[in-house]
Amino acid sequence: MFFIEAKRILVVIFGSLLMAVSLNFFLINANVYASGFSGAAQLVSSILSDQLGVSVSTGILLFIFNIPVFILGWFKVGRGFTIYSIISVVFTTIFLELLPVLSLSNDIILNAVFGGVIAGVGVGISLKLGASTGGMDIVAMVLSRLQDKPIGTYFLLLNGIIIVLAGVLYEPENALYTMVALYVTTSVIDMIHTRHEKVTAMIITHKAEELQQAIHQKMVRGITIVPAKGAYSREEKSMLYLVITRYELYDLEKIINEVDPQAFTNIVQTVGIFGFFRREDELPERRTT
Repeated sequence: MFFIEAKRILVVIFGSLLMAVSLNFFLINANVYASGFSGAAQLVSSILSDQLGVSVSTGILLFIFNIPVFILGWFKVGRGFTIYSIISVVFTTIFLELLPVLSLSNDIILNAVFGGVIAGVGVGISLKLGASTGGMDIVAMVLSRLQDKPIGTYFLLLNGIIIVLAGVLYEPENALYTMVALYVTTSVIDMIHTRHEKVTAMIITHKAEELQQAIHQKMVRGITIVPAKGAYSREEKSMLYLVITRYELYDLEKIINEVDPQAFTNIVQTVGIFGFFRREDELPERRTT
């Protein structure tokens, strides 16, 4: 268990380094903005410096913006998830302060593309291990538990504000290149980690009851158990069918590996659902054992 947690921490720190490299080496000097709170911090830093003559680094602003989000995550999401988010933001801030801000290329499109790729890898590997880069990920986690609405709307709103301000305060081209960087970042994250709001898990297992109990101890999601038979082996098995949010993927994978490592699991994108999808404000009071 210690080595698993140590691996997660090291990967989160490496992801933070990649995010800092993306900003300091590619995006900041090109006035191309990252997504989420990193882009917001970058934009505010540019405004303070260019319009008011006040120098506040992107890393410091990123940390300040995340303080209320950490408090929200601590009480609404869970301490473990929030602690990894704090580690991510703290090390991103440290790396942003330690690494010099420089331009590896004067070509703005190269800065947008390579900055977007590196940022996408940094965020994606953190999400892959069930950690978060803070900011909008924690906000999305809270919103996904409180209401059954597309979380992408909130990401689109924040990134839309960043894009519009980039075009108004600087050259309109900056807004267009920011859109390129955001698209590249999202595409890379998609390749590394499933970012769809909801996914469907189909689990073929010999231990349906044990898996069902373990899943319900960790998350409150409806599960349908369907009899199944192996076409080649003719073995009698069961299939667990459930719909979860993308933020619960790591927990589900961990449960399956602990209860039945031999289970076969297929994760598919869920475009939409009809009917009841349980939300946190509709949960029955949990029993304590």
